[in-house]
Amino acid sequence: MYLALLVFFLQCSELYTQERVFTFNTVEIKVQPSVKVKNGAPMSIVCRADISKSTDFQLKHNFTIFKDGKLVFMTVSNKGDAQYEIPMARSSDTGEYECTVEAGGKTKSSNSLHVWVTGMTKPILTAEKKEVLEGEVVKLRCELPEEVPPLHFLFRKIKMNSTPKEKLVFEPYRNFSVVEFSVEEGDNILQFDCFGRRNVKLEFESSEYSNKTLVTVREPFIKPTLNAKPSSNITEGDRIQFECSTVVARMHDIEIILQKNRTILNSIVYKYVHEYSVQDEKLLKYSAVATLEDSGEYLCKVEQGRASKTTKLNVVVSELFPKPILAASMSKLDENKELTLSCSISGFRKANFSILRKNPNGDIWLKNSRNLTMRVNVNDTGSYICKAEVKGIVKQSRPVRINVYAPVSKPTLSVVSGLPEVVLGKPLRLICRSVMGTPPITFTFYKGNNEVKKVVINDTYATFLDENIRPNDKRGYKCDARNNHSSGMKTSNILNITVIVPIRNASLGSIPYGEVEDGSETAFLCSVKEGSWPIHFRIFRKTDRDVLLFEKSENADRVVWRKEAMNRQDTGTYYCMASNRANVDVKSHPITISVILAAWQKGIIAAFVLIPIAGAATLTLWWFLCKKKKAKGPSMEMSGSALATNLTSEKLTRQHNDGDYYTGSSYIEDSENHMKSTDESNGPDLESAEVEYTEVEVSTLDPHRAPEQKGTETVYSEIRKS
Repeated sequence: MYLALLVFFLQCSELYTQERVFTFNTVEIKVQPSVKVKNGAPMSIVCRADISKSTDFQLKHNFTIFKDGKLVFMTVSNKGDAQYEIPMARSSDTGEYECTVEAGGKTKSSNSLHVWVTGMTKPILTAEKKEVLEGEVVKLRCELPEEVPPLHFLFRKIKMNSTPKEKLVFEPYRNFSVVEFSVEEGDNILQFDCFGRRNVKLEFESSEYSNKTLVTVREPFIKPTLNAKPSSNITEGDRIQFECSTVVARMHDIEIILQKNRTILNSIVYKYVHEYSVQDEKLLKYSAVATLEDSGEYLCKVEQGRASKTTKLNVVVSELFPKPILAASMSKLDENKELTLSCSISGFRKANFSILRKNPNGDIWLKNSRNLTMRVNVNDTGSYICKAEVKGIVKQSRPVRINVYAPVSKPTLSVVSGLPEVVLGKPLRLICRSVMGTPPITFTFYKGNNEVKKVVINDTYATFLDENIRPNDKRGYKCDARNNHSSGMKTSNILNITVIVPIRNASLGSIPYGEVEDGSETAFLCSVKEGSWPIHFRIFRKTDRDVLLFEKSENADRVVWRKEAMNRQDTGTYYCMASNRANVDVKSHPITISVILAAWQKGIIAAFVLIPIAGAATLTLWWFLCKKKKAKGPSMEMSGSALATNLTSEKLTRQHNDGDYYTGSSYIEDSENHMKSTDESNGPDLESAEVEYTEVEVSTLDPHRAPEQKGTETVYSEIRKS
């Protein structure tokens, strides 16, 4: 029974589930009346869900509307749509809208929709002060209360009969901005306004202009007046006085300045604060004796903080007398000559004259007179002036340059490096010096008779660089020097230069060449193909550290060195080096010398080799004869065999143990080894070899088998010891 009920409930549950199947087809978002809405107009955001159901059943919908990713509206409804009402659209409502619907555990979102609320609210402009002084600032605030940053604000300062001044400010995080405008000279009644601007979809949208704010400007002082007494047209020598004045309404750090061009002549500062109901006049005075240099434009300036007002006055000073003129009898002259200086004023004779010489530390007074005559020396070279004074006005002439010349001395020509020589291919630097003489001096260099350089220099020497040195050049150089002295030109002595040709292609040879007999003489020849004398020759033998064997300097292109007795230690590689004053070592190719045995040494070695061979041959012949004799008499051999065998065995055993006995081919082989050893190490003294003689007893048997007879037969055998 319980099993039947369980099956029944499961079937009912499946039927209920099949009846509540649904799916989202689309979710849409729309704006009414359109995606572009005027600022202040009503606006509705409508979200609609299109859902398909298996049966007709109630389904709750959760509607959520987002603007630029932020939640702005949420509602729950049994209907398939929802509406977000905005009674008065503002520009802050501009943005990307999106709708999301959730039902029965399923969620679906619409596409985003851009809504643009066109137009911006009117900005509000306020000024911190309604009345300001010249030099102060006006602080303004422009606000867009219903707008959302980022915003741009544009402020305008409007003045009568002039172009408005504008200031643009970007505010990324707030909907208002504050700026300051300075109040300048001439500002009277000022008007200010502003407007806002924002960026929508890469397009700028601007608000209307704000209300106009009026600011009144007052002067802290009036424009100054500048007067010159007795007149702005005056003659030099007369006293002139300047008066700069202004009327001040409010005293606070008022400064009055009088200046000409960029030079301040006088100034005064009033540093106290006081409000005057009656305006007060302030005055600045300046006086001086007028000169021609005082002609020009003068400026009176009054300043207080940022406020500044100026007045200009042009002054003309007439000339009382012209500048004096200084004349010289001559501007270039020899020392010990007479010089006359004269000072004059064109069309004017009544003046006090003085003549001076210019000096960096102060002009040097020479004479209070119109004329000056003196005998000059070199130290009198310089610039001279004269001064004239009339009615306290002193004027100075233009300077006159006087040059006094001492004659040049005979120049000396030398090589900068010292020695009068040059290496071929290297440059030659010459110096021409004249110890005496007033610059500028003209130096001329000659190579042979050809002029190669001419230079004018403010010094007592000049240099010449000859970079074209050849072996066949004319090697005589000279120079001359002259200045503005009347004595004329002086010429140096001729300088002869030695051209040093560097060493080229050193070579080494020997006689005999290659193989040299021990004890013989060898001649080494070191030579060069080219090079200036003397030449320094050196001959070396190569070892771990090259050994210098010979050196000599010769006024020749070769040198011979004779080595009288060569020995085996002289075998090796030789080379030579050659150098001269060019200081370049030139190395030859190496040669190899082998020291071999002399002919007489070879003969001695051959003799000592042949004598043992002859001895061996003699022993061999003796052995052969003995053997033949034994073949003829066997009985005698047998009868004496015991004794002979014993004696011979004993003697041979002793001789073999001593190592002094050689037979047959072994002796020849040892002799050959002995020659090799002698050749390599010059061998032992062959003449000291010893000869040993051995006596051997031989038993003889009777040919007819007679009783044994004993006898002695002596056989001599040479055993050579080394």
